[in-house]
Amino acid sequence: MTYDFAPLFRTAIGFDRLARLVDNAAQNPAGPSYPPYNIEKLGEDSYVLTMAVAGFGPEDIELTVQDNTLVVAGRLANAAPAGEVLHRGIATRAFERRFVLADHIVVDNADLTNGLLRVAVRHFVPEALKPRRIPVGTGAPAVSAQPAPSVANDGTDAAPAEHAA
Repeated sequence: MTYDFAPLFRTAIGFDRLARLVDNAAQNPAGPSYPPYNIEKLGEDSYVLTMAVAGFGPEDIELTVQDNTLVVAGRLANAAPAGEVLHRGIATRAFERRFVLADHIVVDNADLTNGLLRVAVRHFVPEALKPRRIPVGTGAPAVSAQPAPSVANDGTDAAPAEHAA
């Protein structure tokens, strides 16, 4: 399936990254399915990623954020079972799941309770990017009325030329 982003590119700047993300998602529909997870939207700008990681402890899980990607990795120390395993239904294999984060998404915290890893994520807009109102003045120019000093091509001050009458 292909998408036509031409209408978007005619009126928007910098969304080529979005087009690449959609293309990559469409090309890789089958990803790893272990461990299972949910992504929930709790509010206007807060989310929770919940992963089922039975058998893993907090020391076995590593979360890192780099280049707008959240990486959740789990590795168990080689613990030999106490007896002979007749059926293994609880997966305890190592895993690594990657989640692409949008711009200005921050990971607040993570906790592991009853085999569920919950990662709190929120959208944080920096002050510099929030909308701000620009006052419009009247009468006085916004820039200084003093003329800028004139500089010659060689970097020295240029003296005004005197005209003889």
